[in-house]
Amino acid sequence: MDTGRAANGTVASETPSVPDAWQHPCVVPTPSAPTAPGDGRAFGDLVAPYRRELHLYCYRMLGSLTDADDVLQDVLLAAWRGLDGFAGRSSLRTWLYSIATRRCLNAVRGRGRRARHELVPPFRPPEPSRRGDVPWLQPYPDAELARDDGPAELHERRETVSLAALAALQRLPPRQTAALVLCDVLGFPVADAAGMLDVTPTAAKGLLQRARAASAPAVTGGAGSATELRWAARFAEAYTRDDVDGLVALLTDDAWLAMPPAPHEYVGRDAVAGFLRASRDGRAGRRFLLVPTRANGQPAWGCFLDRPGAAPTPVGIVVVTVDDSGIRGVTRFLDPALVDRFGVAGPR
Repeated sequence: MDTGRAANGTVASETPSVPDAWQHPCVVPTPSAPTAPGDGRAFGDLVAPYRRELHLYCYRMLGSLTDADDVLQDVLLAAWRGLDGFAGRSSLRTWLYSIATRRCLNAVRGRGRRARHELVPPFRPPEPSRRGDVPWLQPYPDAELARDDGPAELHERRETVSLAALAALQRLPPRQTAALVLCDVLGFPVADAAGMLDVTPTAAKGLLQRARAASAPAVTGGAGSATELRWAARFAEAYTRDDVDGLVALLTDDAWLAMPPAPHEYVGRDAVAGFLRASRDGRAGRRFLLVPTRANGQPAWGCFLDRPGAAPTPVGIVVVTVDDSGIRGVTRFLDPALVDRFGVAGPR
């Protein structure tokens, strides 16, 4: 059994605990590491303006919320220990991103050395249309996107963390991902990105150009638009009623269903309908219950399975991709721990 990986397939943290004063606000606190009186709080105040954006950077690099939580703690611990060596030749923000870039690249390399547990559904599913190539993908809570942005900045931020955009980043070589995010999303000069990646500016420019050429813009509906909300409401109603025909009627012709970390993906209305019917029949009358939230700038729900005479069981997070013509994609993240991580309370 692989002890270096959690049940959801993400990288298990081996990072020592960091002081509570500079934990990411949505990461469960751990016991404080030894510090001189006041050191932890002073450092927490120093890095507080950057914690949220560093966490989002780690998520963009790794595609996994759980891994981003772990690596952020690793980044902060490394920065805390190395602060005396910070010479001030760059800004504090640039220095922190240098550490984060190295730690993320290390995490990606470590992930490739670990065996991946493949989920087996409790029923016989139909043959999938294809196997997903980013099984470690996890959703990101909209509540953790920067809260001080204006509407235009928040819209742009949500677009760059859409599930389609995140999956595209994960398909790039890691150094290309870093160059693209650092320069095109975060606005760092190529020279700064080169320093973070420990390459020449010419090499960094090459990484950026190749990443741009390989990345197609994601097409999604307007986040929170009336059209999006209408499609989402109709989806939730049909989903909780196990109305497969009603669900299929909402899908575009090329719609897909994915279920990370399970690799099975179904493409097209008929294929999606076949899986949904098999899932419904395998639950022996037990229904899914949905509690609304948002993830990656998209409609999402905490998903629970009802239990007669007991509290519903958390199952994971469901996210839909919507455009003006209907539901283009349904992603069911099969990890019960994500429900708590999103702060979604069970249905009453």
